[in-house]
Amino acid sequence: MMQPLITRRTLLKTGMIAASFAAIPTGFTENVGKTPRDLTIGMATTEFPTYTNARLAWELAAEGIHTIQLFLTQSDSNYWKYNGRNDVSDLSAERCREIADAYRSAGISIHSIGVYTNLIHPDAAERKANLAYFEAMMRIGAHMNVHSFITEAGYFYDPNKPAPAVEYHFQQEVWQRMTETAKELAALAEQYDSVVLFEPFYRHFFASAKRTRVFLEEIGSPRLRALLDPANLLELNDVEEMFEQLHPFIDCLHAKDRKLHVDRGVPAGQGDLDYKTFVTLAAKYTPDAPLILEYVGPDTYKPALAHLRKVIQETA
Repeated sequence: MMQPLITRRTLLKTGMIAASFAAIPTGFTENVGKTPRDLTIGMATTEFPTYTNARLAWELAAEGIHTIQLFLTQSDSNYWKYNGRNDVSDLSAERCREIADAYRSAGISIHSIGVYTNLIHPDAAERKANLAYFEAMMRIGAHMNVHSFITEAGYFYDPNKPAPAVEYHFQQEVWQRMTETAKELAALAEQYDSVVLFEPFYRHFFASAKRTRVFLEEIGSPRLRALLDPANLLELNDVEEMFEQLHPFIDCLHAKDRKLHVDRGVPAGQGDLDYKTFVTLAAKYTPDAPLILEYVGPDTYKPALAHLRKVIQETA
């Protein structure tokens, strides 16, 4: 059995934050008798820009999908912008509730909302504006009764300058800057009774499972947790290592794929990710975290869904 990774930092912080962590559900469950068949399969709405929310809700429900990760990318709610921000001021409380009701009336729950703004921009004014945008998304979530939000740290490079000797994401001052920003984000999450899940990606700030774990331990807030997308770390970590490092923090999983040594992710079943190991470890260590299919749209989600269901059936 894989044992949780306990560090000196973890032990030192346990006494300070145990009480606050006890109030927040965690994704870590061990020896609960669950199998891969107990896992929840969901869908990210990112790649369905030509669908209205209502049309997407009823189509997914007809395919047996009852959980989504909501990105505001649909034709009647097109607001999402990767690694930046957008003006969401015209999304009234009533409109937010209408969007959420489109899914709930079809029997679909909204697990989380995708934000993915830039939290490590070197310009303080940009970071402040992006945090304000994140708070606006939390207000939208509150109107929808959704309290989990997904983000990466974001990325930054200056095309007008030569590449630095140390990549921007790994510079010492950027780590410090991101910890300060994360603490502000944790305070916002506390205010809105929410959690923020950081998604690692091997080419960005959260470049490995270990680096993500160390960061979350350093911040020490129950409001900041993790989304694991194994395809994002496949180049650096084995799937077993990903779960060993991160399972106490994981509240959600992305189910996509990637070929080794290739930048672009692909739908589940089209890459080198060992899906049997993935779903086995998910059932063992994070059985309450949904597997959200990603990088799929109208023409590609059915084969990916079939692949994931087949692996779950064969592994159970």
